[in-house]
Amino acid sequence: MERVTGGTQAMTVAGLNLIKQAMSIYDSDLKLVVSNARFREMFSIPKPLTQPGAPFAETIRFLVENGEYGHIRDEDKEAFILERVDRAKNFEPHYFERQRADGRWVSVEGSPMPQGGWVAVYTDITSTKRQEALLRSRSEELSDQLLQYAEELSATNRELESTVHALEEVKRQLTESEARMRLTAEMMPAHIAHVGPDRLYTYSNRRLSAVIPGRPSDIVGMHASEALGDSAYRAIKPHLDGAFKGKPSVFEFNEHPSTRRIRVAFTPDDNAGPERGVYVLSMDITEETQTRVALQQTRRREIAAQMTSGLAHDFSNLLTIILGTQTKLQKMALPEEASALIEATLGAARRGGTLLDNLANVTGPRVPQLAATDMRAFLADLETLAQPTVGDGVALIIENDIPAEALMIDPAMLQDSLVNLLLNAAHACGQVKGAGGTILLIAELVQNTWVQFTVRDTGPGFSEEALNRALDPFFTTKGADGSGLGLAMVYDMTKLVGGDIKIANTATGGQVTLRLPLRRAVQDATPGLALLVEDNPDLRGLIRDMLTSMKHTVIEAASVDEARVLLDQVPDINLVLSDISLEGDETGVDLIRALGRDRVPSYLMTSLPQSHPLYIEGAARAPVLPKPFTAEQLDQFLHPK
Repeated sequence: MERVTGGTQAMTVAGLNLIKQAMSIYDSDLKLVVSNARFREMFSIPKPLTQPGAPFAETIRFLVENGEYGHIRDEDKEAFILERVDRAKNFEPHYFERQRADGRWVSVEGSPMPQGGWVAVYTDITSTKRQEALLRSRSEELSDQLLQYAEELSATNRELESTVHALEEVKRQLTESEARMRLTAEMMPAHIAHVGPDRLYTYSNRRLSAVIPGRPSDIVGMHASEALGDSAYRAIKPHLDGAFKGKPSVFEFNEHPSTRRIRVAFTPDDNAGPERGVYVLSMDITEETQTRVALQQTRRREIAAQMTSGLAHDFSNLLTIILGTQTKLQKMALPEEASALIEATLGAARRGGTLLDNLANVTGPRVPQLAATDMRAFLADLETLAQPTVGDGVALIIENDIPAEALMIDPAMLQDSLVNLLLNAAHACGQVKGAGGTILLIAELVQNTWVQFTVRDTGPGFSEEALNRALDPFFTTKGADGSGLGLAMVYDMTKLVGGDIKIANTATGGQVTLRLPLRRAVQDATPGLALLVEDNPDLRGLIRDMLTSMKHTVIEAASVDEARVLLDQVPDINLVLSDISLEGDETGVDLIRALGRDRVPSYLMTSLPQSHPLYIEGAARAPVLPKPFTAEQLDQFLHPK
């Protein structure tokens, strides 16, 4: 157990000295923690044995030598001391009364401590015993049985009082433990609950609304279907039924009204018998899933690049030979019909070169470049760019429902994707004879989780085959004019940042929905408190000087663990700049992921190549500044003009 020191120890001892009873506390190593003056006086214990750390065995040895336990033969003393020490090591609560060598009576009450060791209280009950003896001597008119009952009742009451004190201490410890457990359950970023066999919640922390927005927090006594809502309950019901039959499970599902990805664990309550309940643990893993999707797409790109790099190299050489020979043929005196064949061959070779470029875009190391983007200005520029491309006969309508705030997106990548979708929609409108057609682009936020772009057209819609294969590389409905890589590149760029893309038909034509993770940009160039996370001391000092020259106040960390402590204890941090590679098992990407979407503006820096998976994952979450960089480059990176 902890030992008190200094002023606290002095106050503790002063308080204990006011007690009329003798008291001592020994720790789990049988060393004295504290005792009061009455303990020393009652047993005439020398001062060295009353100091903290005095061995219990030496105190027993002194009491034996001093005759406290009556006459004990010299050859039996060591065995007597050893037996007392062994009993102390396996200490149990007790109360007993004994007569000392000087004829006085003492009661001994002992209780174990929760941290190990015990506290013992010694009470001089000589006067009580004398009163009992006097009562016996004057109790001729009382029956021996009544006198015996009185004495037994007195002893029992003293023992009962000791037991009550022990029970009250246990109750206090249990109350404190339960309070700590409840506080821990409330602080966890997960919903923890217990459901009874009637599907009613018997326990729940108040985190359901954090996992599934819009659901209630106080759900004890509520049916699971009412607490979760129809969509979530339908998804979990088969697994919940299995858990009531004794089958544990861990699974994930999409909660459609909130657009969240939820992971749930069901554990049967096997202690409840046939009418068992189920323990529930559920977490919002939307951001984790977005990151996982981005990493999977990166791995697919790497595999595709390995498979196609050799093919593309040889194919490029062949196209170079074809273009060269056909150019030579053009300069020769050949029949007129040969010129048309040469021109057709050159056109096919050029289309092959374009196809190689598209393959490089799909399989090459393209890295997101997130930047704070004004969506109103972005969509206005997109309309200016796309309107001439879709043609005068097609009406382009853009409905922007995104609030006037900057979002963290890759504007070039998103523009490429939307232009591709608009061109496909314009082509679909051209397939309907006699009508120019209309393209509607809707931009909106969904459940504070996604930024969504929906492109609808008045064309014939997607065929059944297109609905199943439109996102596959090389699938096209444009015949020889299409490479089949347009939607595949849109899919690739969207997945690369953890987004999603869906195609469908509506009552008026086709529809493509593109979703990107919603990351709001906090554009506050006002100097403030910056957290710099860098494990190289020399480099950390250099970057600190750069930040202070920008009027920032800087605090520093060398690892993710240190950074988290500072973020928890310092509330005024308004900028985080972290290296990706740090000391310890976690990276700067882990730190940015733990910060969440909107807690504090976060930036990454690294010397890793752009093709490195950590670089790609980090770039999908926050702006990344490659090393080395100058102070001017860092200033422009953190405070774009």
